[in-house]
Amino acid sequence: MKHIFKQGDQNKPVFLLLHGTGGTENDLLPIAEKIDPQASVLSVRGNVNENGLNRFFKRLAEGVFDEVDLVKQTQDLYTFLDEAAEQYDFDRDNVIAIGYSNGANIAGSLLFHYKKALKAAILHHPMVPIRNIELPDLTGTAIFIGAGENDPLISIQESNELAETLKKNGAAVNLHWENKGHQLSFTEIEAAIKWYQSL
Repeated sequence: MKHIFKQGDQNKPVFLLLHGTGGTENDLLPIAEKIDPQASVLSVRGNVNENGLNRFFKRLAEGVFDEVDLVKQTQDLYTFLDEAAEQYDFDRDNVIAIGYSNGANIAGSLLFHYKKALKAAILHHPMVPIRNIELPDLTGTAIFIGAGENDPLISIQESNELAETLKKNGAAVNLHWENKGHQLSFTEIEAAIKWYQSL
């Protein structure tokens, strides 16, 4: 997978950066820098091309995921993380995902499909990635969800459902609400920084 790796303090986590639809591996670098400038960074570009836009998995329509492709791309990303940990010699058990929109959804899918895929996750405006599957035990996994009360793409009910599903499977979830839409706001990033510093 096309990516950027930046070595930081080896005692700090590795941030797995996952952009939104149409983004690149450069999009979330400034946010990672704000959250913890000493952390290592593994920023990945989505492998799927949708009318010239980079994505992490296919969709059938707006808000309707191609679940077969979602499962395949999630498996590919999980394998890539294992390979990257070997290549760059970082602790595979100390990876924190930072994802926005489509990137948050693939990060959520990692959590839904694999035990200990991530140590923690910051999910900005995620949806429920897939339903009617048995989740792994997520005890010890800390998750920040940033959601917008006026998000035209994701309902309040969907955000609450995702948070509750993760909690039911043992995750420690902080659901942060903004009185905004789907955009990523400065105050939401500030809330994620405070959450990260409390880990």
